[in-house]
Amino acid sequence: MDIIRRTALALSLLLAASGSASADGNFWLGMKAGTLGIGVEATWRPIDWLDLRLGGNRYDYDENGSQAGINYSGTLQLQTYYASANLRFPLSPFRITVGAYSNSNEILLASADSPIIEVGGITFTSTEVGSLASDTSWNSTSPYLGAGFDFELFGKVGLNFDFGVLLQGDPTVTLTADGTLAGDQLFMDALEAERSELEDDFDALKAYPVLSMGFSVNF
Repeated sequence: MDIIRRTALALSLLLAASGSASADGNFWLGMKAGTLGIGVEATWRPIDWLDLRLGGNRYDYDENGSQAGINYSGTLQLQTYYASANLRFPLSPFRITVGAYSNSNEILLASADSPIIEVGGITFTSTEVGSLASDTSWNSTSPYLGAGFDFELFGKVGLNFDFGVLLQGDPTVTLTADGTLAGDQLFMDALEAERSELEDDFDALKAYPVLSMGFSVNF
C-alpha cells in the first residue's frame, strides 16, 4: 500500500472520529516537504489550544560516495507515518509537538567496482570480496519531540514550519558479500569489523533532525 492510500485511510478515520469537524472549520489538509521527505498531513482542532495531526512522508535520496573507507552507491529511503498532538499558545503562532512515528527509514548500500577492496583493515581482491550489500534500519516505532509555527491567512490558508528530532534508536546494520571468500573465517571476521564500523557511522542518525515547511487549507 503506497503513501497516498495509507494517508487517505488515515484521513477517513480522522474525519469519522471528528464528526462535524469540517463543518465547524476545524479540519485542515496540507502538504509538506523537509528532511523526512515529501508528505501530506491532516489536522483536527477540537479546541483552540490543541490540535491533533495524522500524516505520512516519503522520499528516496540516491548518492554515490565513500562510507567506512569503501565506495558505495547508496539510497536513503525515507518512509514514515505519524500521529501527533500539538499544544498551541494563545495569540501566538508557536506550538509544541509530541508524536509517535511508524518508522521505515532505511539506508541501502551496494559497493562500487574496484580491483582491490579494504574490508575491516585487510586488503582483498574484488573476486574474493565480490559485491558488498548493506541495509541499515532503526526502531519501527519512534517518538518525536519538536516545535513549530502555524501562520494563517483569513483562517483559510496556512503556512507551517516544523523543527524537532525523531528519536530512531540505535541502528541495525547488515553487511553481506558474495565473493569467493564468503564463508572463510578470516574474511568473515574482517566483514564483521567493517559492519561494526558502518554501525558506528550511522549511530549519528539515531536522533534524526526534522525540518519541514508546509501549506494547508481549512475545510
